[in-house]
Amino acid sequence: MLTCVLLWSASANSSLFTIHSSLSIFHSSLIKAQSFTLVELNCENLFDARHDSLKQDQEYLPDGTRHWTRGRYWQKVNAIGQEILSASDSLPDLVALVEVENDSVLRTLTRRSLLSRAGYQYLMTSSPDVRGLDVALLYLPRRFTPLCYESIAVPLTADQRPTRDILYIKGVIGSVDTLHFYVVHAPSRFGGERQTRLRRLQVAHVLVEHMQTLGFQARVVVAGDFNDYADSPSLQYLYRQGLANVTADARGRHGGARGTYRFRGEWRSIDHVLTSPRLAARVDSVYIHDAPFLLENDDRYGGRKPRRTFQGYRYQPPGFSDHLPLVVCFSAE
Repeated sequence: MLTCVLLWSASANSSLFTIHSSLSIFHSSLIKAQSFTLVELNCENLFDARHDSLKQDQEYLPDGTRHWTRGRYWQKVNAIGQEILSASDSLPDLVALVEVENDSVLRTLTRRSLLSRAGYQYLMTSSPDVRGLDVALLYLPRRFTPLCYESIAVPLTADQRPTRDILYIKGVIGSVDTLHFYVVHAPSRFGGERQTRLRRLQVAHVLVEHMQTLGFQARVVVAGDFNDYADSPSLQYLYRQGLANVTADARGRHGGARGTYRFRGEWRSIDHVLTSPRLAARVDSVYIHDAPFLLENDDRYGGRKPRRTFQGYRYQPPGFSDHLPLVVCFSAE
C-alpha cells in the first residue's frame, strides 16, 4: 500500500499531497538541486534480544545458539551508529540499512544510541521474511522530506520461502530535489548461485515494473544488498533498463578495501548503489568506508577483512558487520 505523509499531518488527504508535490516541482524549476550524501550498509543481523513469536529469530536470543543478550545488542547498536557517524566528513543525509529486525531496533538506533543527537528519522518495511529481517531508510528531516512510501512485495516462486519487501520512498532533498528511493535486500545465494539466480532476477523485475510508473525524468536511487556482483544477470538486467551502477568501481578510502565484504580472502561487492542517468551525472565521489577500526587481520588468508559480529559462533565485541559501508556523495545540479 502506498502511504502519503506530510510533515504537518501523518493522515493528510490525497488532495493536500497533490498540492504539496506540485509546489515541490514548481520550486525545483526555480532553484538548483542541492548536494547530498548517501550511505548504504548491511548491518549483519541487527536483532534485538526479544522473541517474536511469528518469526524464526531464536538464534539471536539470550538462550539461543549465539547467546544474544541485551548487553551484546546494545554494543551492536552503538557499533552501527559509530559506523554511520564516521562514514563521511559530514553527517550523511540518507542511510540505507539492510538486515534490521524491526521498528524497536530502529527506534533504539535513532533515539538511544550514539546516533541519538543526529536527529535521524526512519521508514522501514515489515516483510514476510521468516527470520524477521527488513530494510530501512534513515533520513535527516531538515534535509529530506518524505512524501510517500510503500513496501513492495516480491511474489514467491514455487520453491522460494518469503523474502524481504522492497522499500520505496518518494521525497524531497532540501525542499527542491525530488527523489525516488528504493532499498533492496535480494535473496541470498544459499543453495548455489545458479539454483537461486531466478529469485534475484525476480526482485529486479519487480523493481523495474514499479520504476516504470515514475516517468522518464524521475531521479531514481536504488541501494542495498543485491547478493549479486556488478556483472551478475540481475544487475545486467537493471543496466539495460537505464540504471547506472555508480559504485561498481568503489574502493576503500582508508585501508585499501576493494569490495564491501571479503570471502575466502577475496574482496567482492554485493552491495550497490544504482541511479538514473540524471543523478549519475551528479556523483561527486564514491568510496567504501574501510576505517581501521572496522577491519581485523585475516589470519587464514592474509591481509585485512571486515570485523564482523561473530567469527563462527565466537562473539567479537563490539560487533560491527561483515559488510563495509558504501558512501556516495552527490553534487548540486
